[in-house]
Amino acid sequence: MGQIEWAMWANEQALASGLILLIGGVVGVAGQFRDWEFAAYGVAAGVFVILLEYPRGKRRKGTTMERPGQWLLAAVVKLFGPLTRNYYVRAILHACLAVPGGFILPTVLGTVNLGIASLIYLLAAFRKEEWRPIQAVQTQKGHVGKSIHQPPTNPPPRPPAEHRRKQMDDGRTGAIEVTATP
Repeated sequence: MGQIEWAMWANEQALASGLILLIGGVVGVAGQFRDWEFAAYGVAAGVFVILLEYPRGKRRKGTTMERPGQWLLAAVVKLFGPLTRNYYVRAILHACLAVPGGFILPTVLGTVNLGIASLIYLLAAFRKEEWRPIQAVQTQKGHVGKSIHQPPTNPPPRPPAEHRRKQMDDGRTGAIEVTATP
């Protein structure tokens, strides 16, 4: 049985929590909740978490599906070096970002999810996992027509003549013609 890569789970959890935190923050600001400033913080924190967590890290074994447009944000994450690659830093960052969202109701769900993602990142850091960018795979660009040298000369196989359906005069097909007698 293979090892669980906790960083992949933490990435999905943190991305979802960023979206939930963003939506909760928008609801809190639009609804003018008491202490709506915490909701405005939830909008900013949600956007930051989404931008940080959108690029997936490369798995140790196997292949990793790259998200659409991931290469743009992966370059930014890679630029910040150990501040964004190290999962201890991410765990502490997510834990700190989660605290202010707990003071207003619309952002509580995003805060709890971000706290869970922080714990999963801490577990990934204990297991010595680290974020690595997905390298672009070079595909071989060959001509499609090069693999077929000549088209087939024989027609496809057909069933014997006695097993084929016969064409009726009125355009219908059928093996047996049935007539009703009064």
